[in-house]
Amino acid sequence: MNILKYKLYYFIGVGGIGMSALARFFNHYHKEVAGYDKTETDLTNQLCNEGISCHFKENVDSIKNLFSTYNKEDVLVIYTPAIPLDNKEYIFVRENEYTILKRSQVLGQISEQFKTIAIAGTHGKTTITTLITHILKCAGFNCFSFMGGISKNYNTNLLLGDINDANSYFLVEADEYDRSFLTLKPQIALITSVDADHLDVYGNANQVKEGFFLFANLVTKNGTLIVKKNVHNELSLSVKHLIYSLNLDTEYCAQSVRIENAQFYYDIKSPIESITNLTLGLQGLHNVENSIAAVAVAQQLGIKGDVIRKALRSFSGVKRRFDYRINNKTHIYIDDYAHHPEELKAIINSVRQLYPDKKITGIFQPHLFTRTRDFVEDFASSLDLLDECFLLDIYPSRELPIEGVNSLWLLNKMKLIKKQVISKEALLELLKKNRPELLLTMGAGDIDNLVIPIETIFND
Repeated sequence: MNILKYKLYYFIGVGGIGMSALARFFNHYHKEVAGYDKTETDLTNQLCNEGISCHFKENVDSIKNLFSTYNKEDVLVIYTPAIPLDNKEYIFVRENEYTILKRSQVLGQISEQFKTIAIAGTHGKTTITTLITHILKCAGFNCFSFMGGISKNYNTNLLLGDINDANSYFLVEADEYDRSFLTLKPQIALITSVDADHLDVYGNANQVKEGFFLFANLVTKNGTLIVKKNVHNELSLSVKHLIYSLNLDTEYCAQSVRIENAQFYYDIKSPIESITNLTLGLQGLHNVENSIAAVAVAQQLGIKGDVIRKALRSFSGVKRRFDYRINNKTHIYIDDYAHHPEELKAIINSVRQLYPDKKITGIFQPHLFTRTRDFVEDFASSLDLLDECFLLDIYPSRELPIEGVNSLWLLNKMKLIKKQVISKEALLELLKKNRPELLLTMGAGDIDNLVIPIETIFND
């Protein structure tokens, strides 16, 4: 594999979930791997424990020393588009003409070696990719999987197969940000949704759809494209494809959905083999729909119903995706990565279905000034589904502030009565005095740093 020809792999933005999986990949093959990220996290600490050197301040002198021990042609720099272009380390490697590739370009090169299964869509990618991975592992398949979250079954975001086996499967999330997914050439592709997002990149919703249309047409000859019903409606696809939905009359759909003891049970109709008496080791009606997509992919590979049934039941989910942190007779605390209005709506409605008699308190950290600006009315409408809402300040990630765009602006758009903007410190003090019976934390920023402190409060 040509991408393994380098001796040093240096990551700018190593702490990202996708970047860290690549770092682990090269580390597994005994390459020297190092990287920078602006924030030290549990994930970067894990990378350090695995022998990957990480630092957290832009330090050109440090990488000069590191790079000086290698010939220039032996160094590959991998960066994420989330890194600002004025990052000092990025400027140094660019000006000194080191080989630089985006994360998506590296994934594209790896995927060319194997039979690629690519999961695309603005919602559900991580859960579906991780669930398909679990089904394939249960079926004894040799596969590589780059997951956009930490699988709770395997406690990692990377699973490795046999690199010398050309029949290995390569599972990857096809990320639409920066049009990254257009580097892939999948044998099987799935599109879950084409809702507008990343308008800082695409400009408008039509351009988002155009990106997904181009991705759909990348499926190899004799490959398989699977799309959700509304994707079929919105993209006007000319290539042959299968359609799934939660409960419409499509080729793949759920039937006889019912709730027993806060657990969904259902059957899946399929043109290959319908499967009855299914339950998923993950809550939420939206995750029932995600499982239908995963089953559609698994059946293209010939995996039988009994294996699929056992795999779905034993699936533990993904950290920060409908992630129960506390679940006892007096309190429930769920943490979720939801950061788009449709994702907020899905998690809140799913919780409401499971616990119709409980008051739902939500803590939400908006992610990105541009996303908040572009979807403020939709965010307000979704958050109004809560009984009580606490808003943290916007997590900026790669962005600079936008005048007038802040959490108070979002709060004032909401119709909910019980709502307030609050600091993390004040929030923890409030929770110590008044522990809600059902609490959700939601967001893609650093709100995950609150999970352990909140758990500690509930366990005191």
